Amino acid sequence: MTAPLLATDGYKFSMAEAGWPLRRETFSYTHRKGGLQVLPFDVQAELAKVLPAEEPGDWGYLAANEYEMGSGYRAAMRAPAQRLVVHALPRFAVFSDREPVFSVTGPSALVSWLEPLLLQWSYRIQVATTALREPSALAGAVGVVTCEAQRQLVLETLDAVGVKAPAIEVQSEAYVARVKARVEELSAIVGSPGRLFEVGLRAASCLEQHLLALEGCRQAGLTRTSHVWGARRLGLVPVGTMGHEHVQRFGSDDAAFRAMVDRRPQRSSFLLDTFDTISSGLPTAFAIMKERPGERDSIRYDSGDKEAQYRHAVQLARSMGLDPVHILEDGFDAEQTRRFEALRIEVGLKPTDQVYGYGGYLVAQTAGTPLTRDRVAAVYKLTQSGPKPTMKFGNEAGGGKQSVPGRPVLFRRRAGASGPFGVVGQEGEAVPDGYELLTGAPAFSHPPLAEAQAVAPAERVLAHSKATQALVNELTRWRSS
Repeated sequence: MTAPLLATDGYKFSMAEAGWPLRRETFSYTHRKGGLQVLPFDVQAELAKVLPAEEPGDWGYLAANEYEMGSGYRAAMRAPAQRLVVHALPRFAVFSDREPVFSVTGPSALVSWLEPLLLQWSYRIQVATTALREPSALAGAVGVVTCEAQRQLVLETLDAVGVKAPAIEVQSEAYVARVKARVEELSAIVGSPGRLFEVGLRAASCLEQHLLALEGCRQAGLTRTSHVWGARRLGLVPVGTMGHEHVQRFGSDDAAFRAMVDRRPQRSSFLLDTFDTISSGLPTAFAIMKERPGERDSIRYDSGDKEAQYRHAVQLARSMGLDPVHILEDGFDAEQTRRFEALRIEVGLKPTDQVYGYGGYLVAQTAGTPLTRDRVAAVYKLTQSGPKPTMKFGNEAGGGKQSVPGRPVLFRRRAGASGPFGVVGQEGEAVPDGYELLTGAPAFSHPPLAEAQAVAPAERVLAHSKATQALVNELTRWRSS
């Protein structure tokens, strides 16, 4: 069992072509929130099921849609599974907020390509956790699904944790209709579906669900999606240029942005917040735009106070004689869209100067289940590029989206010992006294929920080991220098 080569987000192709597709990199999966969760499967075995497989015409389709890929990328995507190194918590392990669940190391293009498919695993984790921690809520959480493939995921997950499945109804047509209605509402707010695009592959439970969501989008007139395979299947346009990993692997906004414009002839979209939107992302993006008059490059906002960033960007752009396109997509819904349309009118931007992307609002919030990726804030982040640890900083208060660098593993406190509940260490680091290495441990016969729940929520503190904290300190100093 494999996944289609095109079953990823469009910016995975552009970032790889502007980066180093064969470089060894590490990505780590975690949940930022949600409390105790149960891992119901063996990560290594599941990973083998979603490795990419080429289909006839894939490379030609990519080239025809501004993603012509070189020999390095093709070699990376054809790399044997043995080139991937997986460090994961064992099957049935119980983990908590911000604890590393697993990491994948391998050729940059390949381990990056996996991201949206691996983020879909958050649904299965939540199904297992709900079944074991909140059985009275299970029927309401999984009683209605979007497609037969999602139904099978629920059944397999419940069987794995030994819980009887409730009645499950597949409501594909109703799901498509709900997605269509949301796109129509958004189109009415902004005046045209041409100002909207879809970015929700990672918010779905499976590929089949996302194809249904895209069908609803298509019926409402939306023509652009980040999901390349979905675009090919439904006659849509694949889109996307830059994510945080691209800026992280280059180590600076300037180097990353220039790599994109120097390696790809298309317009670029500069992601602003990897280090700091106001002091680094915006001035760097605008300096490069000044060198490329007429290209109509865009800027994309992510974390932090987007309204303040937006007002600053509009003022700075005008002072420099620039006319960038503004892309707004992080967690956007109808209310936020209305607010930013009002802002656009207030500052005097043309409708064509502002576009919106939607993920979970279209794909997950219409699916009839509370078990969404946003509920646990599942992320899969670049933590090391070549020999260099890296991390995302972001602009939100409290560092909510800050990631952990290096090759993280999890140390779990032993029963009766004192100290934090979990410690994020590094591969090869000595196990601290009073702890055991949970990453890579043998599978449990059953989830040790009782033991974890016996620890009061306020005491489920997560700390960094000496090695991890040293990396964070080093990168923080470097960022400030």
